[in-house]
Amino acid sequence: MIPKRKRILFLVPAFAGGVGGAERVISTLLRYVDHSRFDCHFAMVLNGDAYIQDLPAEVTLHRLCVGRIRYALPRIIQLIWKLRPQTVLSTVAYLNVMLLLARPFLPRGVRLLLREATTPSAFIAGDTEHPRLWTWFYRRLYPHADKIICLSDSMQKDLVEHFFAPPAKVVRIYNPVDAEMIAYMAAAAANPFTAPGPNLVAAGRLRKEKGMDLLLDALPAILQRVPGAHLTILGEGPLEARLKKQAVSLGIDSAVSFMGFQANPWLYLKHADVFVLPSRYEGLPNAVLEALALGTPVVATDCPGGIREIQRSAPQIVLVPPENTGALTDAIVSILSQQKENGKPSQAEEWLRRFNPKQIADEYSRLF
Repeated sequence: MIPKRKRILFLVPAFAGGVGGAERVISTLLRYVDHSRFDCHFAMVLNGDAYIQDLPAEVTLHRLCVGRIRYALPRIIQLIWKLRPQTVLSTVAYLNVMLLLARPFLPRGVRLLLREATTPSAFIAGDTEHPRLWTWFYRRLYPHADKIICLSDSMQKDLVEHFFAPPAKVVRIYNPVDAEMIAYMAAAAANPFTAPGPNLVAAGRLRKEKGMDLLLDALPAILQRVPGAHLTILGEGPLEARLKKQAVSLGIDSAVSFMGFQANPWLYLKHADVFVLPSRYEGLPNAVLEALALGTPVVATDCPGGIREIQRSAPQIVLVPPENTGALTDAIVSILSQQKENGKPSQAEEWLRRFNPKQIADEYSRLF
């Protein structure tokens, strides 16, 4: 007798331009989940189409089509009652809180898995207008989840020590890195850079935590020492207009390209001379992992999150103190000088085993 497949519902904000962290991770995960064991359903809360083409044919797509996440709760509850999944996996803090608040109204027995995308204490300190309310959410609501998935050991420690999450409920699962797919996509077209460079690339949602303003502040000093340098920023977000205005006020707008959302960012990562992560805090920055998988040097801030855990596996990452534009400048210029003498380093593979997508999918499957 063929065992019945478990039904799993994945909740993500949207496959939309400017969003992509959780969405890209889940689309990778769904390519490696054993669909003979799991009946996977994917619910997009907001409108968007990026990465939908990456979903396997076995996955059923549901569009909730609301204007803002805060309005999604009735449709989420309705969908869960319609599907009656064994497990619901939510992917970002706002959805996690909504799901926990809705738990009394959900079918009995539905398991709730929460994927935490960033370091909670840093998120509360730097990116919310209601820190006391979010602290209450983490301390009072999160213990009612069946499991809380953190992306790094430091995130796991943060939840347990600062928000008293039950240690037995908190697990660490790294993000998957599909090195073969990344290499294929990076080779799918020619070098996207028209300027001779050297070319710096940064990628991420254009929000305060990503620290793009710090990188722009560092760029004039970089240009003084490396006159041909050019910065390409991939991603969209609420600070885009402000960052463009900042580049103009610094007199560096001709040396900066804002490329918006890119379905294939790996072209830029492959051909960049340096990938820069100037973040104020992180969860587990996939763009760093992907740049390293393509053999591109990385300069990153030593911010709260999983960056040090990546560096333990890939010591070629150069870390600088957070919000220190002088140190950021020196590290970037140093790498560019080394490249001028020695060329780009070869691609590393051994450390990638910790982020193997099949292994990561198996770890998630044990929780389903």
